[in-house]
Amino acid sequence: MRRCRNSVTVPQIAEIANQYAESCRICSTGKARVGRPCITAGETAISDVLIGLVSKQEQAVELWPGIHAVRLLGSTAYLIVEDELTLIDAGLAGSGRPLRRYLEGIGRSQADIARIVCTHNHPDHIGGVREIAFGHETEVLMHPADSARLRIRWRDVVARPTPSTFVALITRGPEDAHPVLDGQVIPCLGGLRVVHTPGHTPGSICLYAASLKLLFVGDVLQVLRGRLAFASQFFSDDMAEAKRSIAKLAALDVEVIAFAHYAPWRDRARDALRELSAAS
Repeated sequence: MRRCRNSVTVPQIAEIANQYAESCRICSTGKARVGRPCITAGETAISDVLIGLVSKQEQAVELWPGIHAVRLLGSTAYLIVEDELTLIDAGLAGSGRPLRRYLEGIGRSQADIARIVCTHNHPDHIGGVREIAFGHETEVLMHPADSARLRIRWRDVVARPTPSTFVALITRGPEDAHPVLDGQVIPCLGGLRVVHTPGHTPGSICLYAASLKLLFVGDVLQVLRGRLAFASQFFSDDMAEAKRSIAKLAALDVEVIAFAHYAPWRDRARDALRELSAAS
């Protein structure tokens, strides 16, 4: 029997579960439950601990006037401030509170968020969606391939036991996300184009603001030893496809790359993308 690429053993699955236990199941205590039950450390919710850590860090950087890199739980989200607000990714469950605090600081509120665009369906990017959108007319956007993956069941994991399928199994995301497809333009920043870049997950997307030569990449790219690199192999669904997807990005006129887990890349961004694509 052939072994799936990136396949994992039962002990490895247990280890992945332990790694994600503190991130995928947290919720804000005393409020409507989001996702799975809250795990507590003594009397203090894990989410409260994480929020405390975030509050001690620099919470936001304004990349351009109106584009804020906001540190949420587990990842950086991007808040586009125009007449209406657009949020790119939503952090882990529990991210609603630090986001509300930041919005209050700039004179806005959650009700001003017109849409949340999810770059992919991992819990550090969509865990906070429900609590941020709850009670407001906020549109949640996700590629349909990732929406479908959130409906995965144990039998699917057994059939294809990879870290990616297991992470999808333990992730609770928005069931009512509106589909976004390759080439679709989101009405912000003069037109934010969706670029479907499968591989890290089946529905991973990047978002390209041509007017600013700015590319939001979620986890499609990372930085290793000071160099632009492919997505993490361990948590990617299909590395061969992930590498092929970089060719789409290399064709764009990019000056700045905005990541979910790294500082923005401003050094010859287009050349770096072309070099990485050529290495695939």
